[in-house]
Amino acid sequence: MTQAYASTPLGDYSGLNRDGVAVFKGIRYAVADRFQPSEIDTASWNGMRDATVYGPQCLQVPGTMERLLGESTQPLAEDCLTLNVFTSDTSASKPVLVWIHGGAFTNGAGSIPWYDGCNLVRSGDIVVVTINYRLGAFGYRGRDNTGMSDQVNALQWVRNNIESFGGDPTQVTIMGESAGGASVISLMACPHADGLFSGAIAMSPSIPQMRSAERGDETLSELLAAAKVDHPDDLISISTEALLDAQATVLSTTSDSLSAFAPTSDDNWLPGDPSERAAANPVPLVIGTTKDEMHLFTAFDPEVNQLDEPSARATFERHFGSTDAYGVYQQHRPDHSPAQLVSALRTDAVFRRPAHQIADARQAHGFTTHAYWFTFETPVFGGVLGSCHALDIPFALNNLDRKGVELFTGDSPDRAALASSFSGSMTNFMHNRDAGWAQWGTERNLQLLNVDTAIGEDIVSDSESDIRSLWDEIDGK
Repeated sequence: MTQAYASTPLGDYSGLNRDGVAVFKGIRYAVADRFQPSEIDTASWNGMRDATVYGPQCLQVPGTMERLLGESTQPLAEDCLTLNVFTSDTSASKPVLVWIHGGAFTNGAGSIPWYDGCNLVRSGDIVVVTINYRLGAFGYRGRDNTGMSDQVNALQWVRNNIESFGGDPTQVTIMGESAGGASVISLMACPHADGLFSGAIAMSPSIPQMRSAERGDETLSELLAAAKVDHPDDLISISTEALLDAQATVLSTTSDSLSAFAPTSDDNWLPGDPSERAAANPVPLVIGTTKDEMHLFTAFDPEVNQLDEPSARATFERHFGSTDAYGVYQQHRPDHSPAQLVSALRTDAVFRRPAHQIADARQAHGFTTHAYWFTFETPVFGGVLGSCHALDIPFALNNLDRKGVELFTGDSPDRAALASSFSGSMTNFMHNRDAGWAQWGTERNLQLLNVDTAIGEDIVSDSESDIRSLWDEIDGK
């Protein structure tokens, strides 16, 4: 690989040229004290700054998703607010994708191999930026939203500097999956992010993960107890190891680990209900889910995968207050075991229902919204994962060739057409704000995404309407 160069308002960078794509790694975009909102890094320098090595990952204990996606090899550090830029022409003015990684707001990094931007740069004629942001207790302690401040400052850096890398600062799309998708929703709801992006793509956003202020207070109390300190200020001086240990204790003992550390409603970064505010944001949105999101988490969990039919039926009755709900789900998924039907219920609770509610609310506002349903099923592990959470990432980012991807997706050659069509529709949206299929609308249109579907043609309207009616009933609609 040869070197690549970029000159920014603050100074010059030396990166790498990877087969025609200039890659600039580990660019510091902000600085921060512990538990304080970050501040954009405005320090200038003389000479050439090296940008050939990814910056450190934000402090974390790698989780299931990170091990699955191929962990970043970078060290961990509290000083971690860096980003990476992938571009083909630093003199151009192309649409910009800012990728926000997932990981339950406790794990992940912009340097994970599956998030590499080279293929999208080549196929989509765009500039790709991947970012780090503070995680867990370091980013979301109590009502703190310092992790959100990091994401906003990364977008501000893009606004200030991306022209130097061939990007158009007025044509920025934010995109993320899982907690990254929830970050997209929270940024749409964040007043400090207004004007910093003009399009949004939320893949499998974990919307119920975002917390009320009261839940933030509750988890702060749990964190203090786990760290064996009395006051939040005491957490400033304890070691990173002690704080990570306390965080792990909270995650293993709290009533709801999903919402232990996440964006939290406050009077500043996230005022009001995130879903309602995102729905009222006119920025064009693509939002979607996979068919079997929760299979990733339940397929190998004996507490779920060993459920018999009476236990599964009881779960449905407790949730819907109806003896008929189990049969409705079973009709749509006749090949599912009782345990998998419970997983389907959880998929709808955490992912599909909240996403569709945002789409419905945006339809009422008249705002551009495209929705998809990713239904490709992976054959690995005997097919028990189905169309699970995160399976769509390498297709959306056109990264089927990244190391280890075939261990998750299988190696069937027909995957390539789906990766080309899905990633192509996403980059088309970045260029012209049209994903290539009918908007959600009153018909509740969904683009199906599978190896045998075509963009713009294989659309379903009001999918599984009888299941939607079950949810409408318990929501009082």
